[in-house]
Amino acid sequence: MPELPEVQTVVSTLGPLLRGRRIDAVRLMRQDIVSPKGANLPELLTGRKILQITRRAKRIVVSLDTGENFYIHLGMSGRLSVVPRDLPIQPHTHLLLDFAQSQLRFVDPRRFGGIFWLGRDESPDDGLGPEPLQLRTPQLAKRLARTTRAIKNALLDQTLIAGLGNIYVDEALFAAGIHPLTPANRLSSPQITRLNRSIKQVLRRAIHHRGSTLRDYRDPNDEAGRFQNLHRVYHREGKPCPKCKTKIAKIVLGARSTHFCPRCQRIK
Repeated sequence: MPELPEVQTVVSTLGPLLRGRRIDAVRLMRQDIVSPKGANLPELLTGRKILQITRRAKRIVVSLDTGENFYIHLGMSGRLSVVPRDLPIQPHTHLLLDFAQSQLRFVDPRRFGGIFWLGRDESPDDGLGPEPLQLRTPQLAKRLARTTRAIKNALLDQTLIAGLGNIYVDEALFAAGIHPLTPANRLSSPQITRLNRSIKQVLRRAIHHRGSTLRDYRDPNDEAGRFQNLHRVYHREGKPCPKCKTKIAKIVLGARSTHFCPRCQRIK
């Protein structure tokens, strides 16, 4: 599933292409990808101008000249691309927005993504914790102190911190030297400081390398990310740790594959 770095890459790519453009026509192939049910997306979007495209957690937020907003969630296999309007439409294309000389297409083979209409009154922040790149260490400490869950599961909770996913939690915990099973409320102050720093460093590096492509993810230019080549533990079970050469271990935690070094990330 695309996480914060992948979504930020999509937003950074789409912004210059679509900002200030008027939506000439809307073709919705599947109504069931739109929330709330009954929202008439062609009527709501046709003739509107895109003011800006931003990111909130894993949500791609589109702001219109009417003061209304909607967001797109890519789910597991969703992809957005800006292409010529006469390009043949590929299978699993669910939404097309026509502009003067281009077209935005939303393709999602597995259909876990969707379009969420917010209008003027609802906020893209609803149900989300703070952004990890803006999170201060005391804020993180306060939030982690509230839960006895394993730190891996706590960091995946979007109401606690918004935008992190399986890949970057594993990478950040390795960088901080913290075992994924450590109870969140048992982390020491130095551990929380290291963790907050590691989360930011890992996310910034991943954004710089335009995210990780393991299966489906491509940016709007149909290019794969590069950060998967720099993963230190994620999907590297059985391979040597880049620090100590111990074999990377894999466990299942909260139905998620979890990767760590048994030596560098000892549980205390």
